[in-house]
Amino acid sequence: MPQYLGPKESEVIARLTYEKVSIITNEQFNRLFGKLVLTRQVIYQLKKKGILKPITRGVYYFSPLEAGPDGTRINEFLIPPVLFPKGNYYVGYSMMYNYYGFTEQIFQTFYVLNTSLQRERIISGVSFKLLKVSPCRMYGLTKIKIQNSEVLVSDRERTLVDLVYFPDPIGSLKNVFEIIKKQVSNKDTNIKRLISYALKFPGISTRKRIGYFLEKCGVSNALLSPLMRSIRNTALITLYASKSRKGTINPQWRIIIDDAQ
Repeated sequence: MPQYLGPKESEVIARLTYEKVSIITNEQFNRLFGKLVLTRQVIYQLKKKGILKPITRGVYYFSPLEAGPDGTRINEFLIPPVLFPKGNYYVGYSMMYNYYGFTEQIFQTFYVLNTSLQRERIISGVSFKLLKVSPCRMYGLTKIKIQNSEVLVSDRERTLVDLVYFPDPIGSLKNVFEIIKKQVSNKDTNIKRLISYALKFPGISTRKRIGYFLEKCGVSNALLSPLMRSIRNTALITLYASKSRKGTINPQWRIIIDDAQ
């Protein structure tokens, strides 16, 4: 904890605490405290003391004094709207697998899919992986309210599509099948919406696996027929992505039921 705070520093901290600020920009500082050289010096000093933590250029996370010497851990969901003010992003993958209850695992990496940046960053001790994807994958999104911010995330059905595409955080595609089976059984998922999202997904292998899994869960061919047509006359893939291509062929989904089953 800082040993000494000057009068201006104390004033800034008191105001930010009163306003219940979590994230603040240089522009907001100017509105609250004026465009003063002294204000810039206060920002510099509060950064040195760990009370303001940089997120990106000109944007800071405010960690109140009562949080103790290590400060508060930032709510990761508040960061993406700051990094992508145009809204060309969504929070997805492992964090959303946990959010929707597909797994109870706690993950260390926060994935933000977007159309402009590919990089990894540590922000206030949190590991962010920014993944650049095609605009055609930016669908099936919804907004959730986190404190005073609205955050774009994948909805339940879109997250299931991503889960089939990127199962690594939960271990295997076999685990994915168990999750989908539970979702269908509990009627937690809108199957028509899931199929419509699968149809939009550019990865043929993902579409095949979703179709096969849903069929095994008892979803009717009438619902699955558009998905079947979308993968017709495509190359064979292995169901569980093993290196071995030995196994029974399912001609409808153009899948080899590989040894990993």
